[in-house]
Amino acid sequence: MDTMIILGVIFIVAAVRCICIVPQASEWIVEFLGKYQATWTAGLHFKIPIIMNVAKKVSLKEQVADFEPQPVITSDNVTMMVDSVVYFRVNNTKLYTYGVERPIAAIENLAATTLRNLIGAMTLDETLTSRETVNAKMLQTIDEATDPWGIKITRVELKNISPPPAITQSMEKQMKAERDKRAAILTAEGEKQAAITKAEGEKESAILKAEAVKERLIREAQGQAEALLAIQNAKAESIRLINSANPSTSYLQLEQYETAKKMANGQATKIIVPSNMTNLISGATSLVEAVKGNKE
Repeated sequence: MDTMIILGVIFIVAAVRCICIVPQASEWIVEFLGKYQATWTAGLHFKIPIIMNVAKKVSLKEQVADFEPQPVITSDNVTMMVDSVVYFRVNNTKLYTYGVERPIAAIENLAATTLRNLIGAMTLDETLTSRETVNAKMLQTIDEATDPWGIKITRVELKNISPPPAITQSMEKQMKAERDKRAAILTAEGEKQAAITKAEGEKESAILKAEAVKERLIREAQGQAEALLAIQNAKAESIRLINSANPSTSYLQLEQYETAKKMANGQATKIIVPSNMTNLISGATSLVEAVKGNKE
């Protein structure tokens, strides 16, 4: 009876040990008598003790390999420390198990070698400004090299680039000089723009003043022209009225006399005496006598 119980317990333990549950996002490599037999995916599986063995349990999740900084020499002989991060996942569990020994170490060495080759062909300035280019080339190179290992490289990033302290100080001085230069250029541009704006304002002011003077002179000329025209119209109207009134000879002679007086009272140094001045004087005399006779 005791023997049956012991055998039953052994059978139950052996049956339990034959049950294998593979978790989600995992795959197990199973060997039969030391030879690859199958790849178990997530779920319930059974194995035969002793002759079947789980050789490797592989996670299918995306993994991150953060490598230590590596010394790298640029083409202009600057030694700097560069550390990188590689994101990868296993896409073929069998190749990952049997394709390479210590796959993480293999990826690290491959990344370091690729990084040295790429940055060794670039200058320091190119390295600092071409991270995206270096990342893309490293991703392509490492992904192609890890295909036989069942590994898919999804992303490669240069996490940090550390030039020597002397180079860092020189770069800081250069950046400060560039900032000072840009500030001086902006100040000069501002002063130039202010001078241009001021000159344009003065120009517009001068133009407006000239336009105002021109307008004033035009208006004054128009006023004078209108005044002269009014005077001439008044004279013409006066002449017309005199002509329409049919003036007598005595009146005309008196007008000539008044004109002669005005000429004599002027500042002219020469006086032109009309040819009929004698007639004018005699006419004026007759007119005076006529006036006196009327008074008597």
